[in-house]
Amino acid sequence: MNYKELLNSKNFNLVGAVSGGLDSCTITSWLHDKGFNLKCITVDLGQPDEDNIESISKRMKDCGASEAIIISGLEKLALFGLKVIQSQSKYEGGYWNTTGIARPVTIACMLDEFDSFNSSYLFHGATGRGNDQIRFELATKMLNPNINVYAPWRDEFFLQDFPGRTEMIEYCELRNLPIKSKSDSRYSTDANLLGLTHEAGDLENIELSPYDFVNPGMGVWPWDAKEKEELISISWKNGTPTHINGDEYNLVEIFTLLNKIGGEHGIGIGIHAIENRFLGIKSRGIYESPSMEILGETYEFLLQLVLDRRLRDYFSNISTTISKQIYDGFWFDTTTSVALNGLSKISNMISGTIILRLYKGKVYFERIENLNEINYSLYTDDSSMENLGEFNHVDSQGFVNILGLNAKNLGLKQKLSDPEN
Repeated sequence: MNYKELLNSKNFNLVGAVSGGLDSCTITSWLHDKGFNLKCITVDLGQPDEDNIESISKRMKDCGASEAIIISGLEKLALFGLKVIQSQSKYEGGYWNTTGIARPVTIACMLDEFDSFNSSYLFHGATGRGNDQIRFELATKMLNPNINVYAPWRDEFFLQDFPGRTEMIEYCELRNLPIKSKSDSRYSTDANLLGLTHEAGDLENIELSPYDFVNPGMGVWPWDAKEKEELISISWKNGTPTHINGDEYNLVEIFTLLNKIGGEHGIGIGIHAIENRFLGIKSRGIYESPSMEILGETYEFLLQLVLDRRLRDYFSNISTTISKQIYDGFWFDTTTSVALNGLSKISNMISGTIILRLYKGKVYFERIENLNEINYSLYTDDSSMENLGEFNHVDSQGFVNILGLNAKNLGLKQKLSDPEN
């Protein structure tokens, strides 16, 4: 769909999902010049790269929006982020899916704003080569199939004017639109409470070291972190973190505090991935997610105490499924819902307090506090090398004999088929 078709169909009112960055400013100004009435919505997701998120409203009005509002999505994002941790849903290269999970949050928060603007069209600044266009589109259709999506980056007329970021920067500078200077635009950054993504621009050249020009937004590079390690405790209750160092916090506060603590130690800063996008092309990203890394590692330590071999296999399969569902934009899909329900009983089994050691980008398991409080722990003294527990070494003889039958028969057959072996 191109903008001329929208005008011909008398759809003049468009609602935009905007971040206030280069794409948002360019697209808003361009659409305004074409004759559209625009309502721009920014969802407050705790963007660490925005000193004052309220300033985005003025920025978008300066670019031509008739309305520009900020709505909160922090609590919903924190809740969805917890689901990512509970399912240990990392994507290729150890990426915690922080951008992927933020898109359905954005759409879910925006939908109520359409009625007041008499619009049935959403526009966004996601490119035609990326994953976000799919995430925005699928989330919108699943939550409200009556809303259509217009993507300027898939509009031939927009592409004629803006083949790439260079032309967008020149356009904005010529019109004195409120964007960062060209020298600050060597790459694109997308950030929220859960994490931050750097991509595009100079990062597309993998012969360049990203550490020479990328500035961390949630902390420091691990090699620049403080020299002294730090011990922290994190308490979980039925799959939800509740306390840090003995003090109780709500979920948003926990993510915020752990971002600060982890960022100072370079935890989750600089995760590098050349990943397979949903469209089948590869892209390079530099990721930051201090709180997700700390909480994810803590949750994994507790999982190791609770899951037996069969349940671990089940969990791993579900984890992979959910990770792909998030990355590919199917968060509101039935498969995701069923998979999350399949993990709910496991999550309810996860309680306990873990002591961690943080140092130079690493999360180290220090110790468990009060193992007896972890009601579903399967860790006992049966595996001890001392004379402890109920397990009798002699009992293993029959087990090994049974396993050995197949191994012995296989060895005989291989010897017959290859006598030189």
